[in-house]
Amino acid sequence: MTSDVMPRGRRLEPDARREQILACAVRLFGERPYAEVSTTDIANAAGVARGLINHYFGTKKGLFLESVRVLVTIPAVAVEQLPQGDLATRVDASVAWFLDVVSRHSRSWLAAVDGGGVGRDPDVERVLAEADEIAADSILVAVGLAQASRHRDELRAMVRAYCGLAKATAREWLERDALDREQAHLLLATTLITLVERVFPTLDPK
Repeated sequence: MTSDVMPRGRRLEPDARREQILACAVRLFGERPYAEVSTTDIANAAGVARGLINHYFGTKKGLFLESVRVLVTIPAVAVEQLPQGDLATRVDASVAWFLDVVSRHSRSWLAAVDGGGVGRDPDVERVLAEADEIAADSILVAVGLAQASRHRDELRAMVRAYCGLAKATAREWLERDALDREQAHLLLATTLITLVERVFPTLDPK
């Protein structure tokens, strides 16, 4: 977007209009707590009638949950587009993708992983938990263990723990400014490679 408010009157295909509304919601929910963002605010920012928000997302809560989901969930295409190569190459690309995403939407991403200021809302908790499960599967694909069957529950638990480290590392970089990007990348890439090469083999997951 070139401005904070999208011009009205532009005819867009339904999918593009939905994505436009979602993009504006992601930005606004990152700037202000959930209670301080209205559907009118979002509609005005997107340059659409407020009724379109109900049409595409049902309610403000529905739009909010979709905003959280899109920020914290690894899309399948991100895994599909990883480069071919050895473990270090794929891990490096995976970590770079993650850091690119969280830095591009830093305020919104930080708000999303904190639940968007709505406390321990069960619907938000469910979205975050689903994202963690998708992340676990995605990382196992990225490191070549998609087909691992033995001790899979333990493998997934370790990957979810790694995802917690990734979130904490991003926070140290983006929010606390205690790490720079290079340090964050080194920490996450080295840890994941160590998990794959030294920790996972103790489970004999093949």
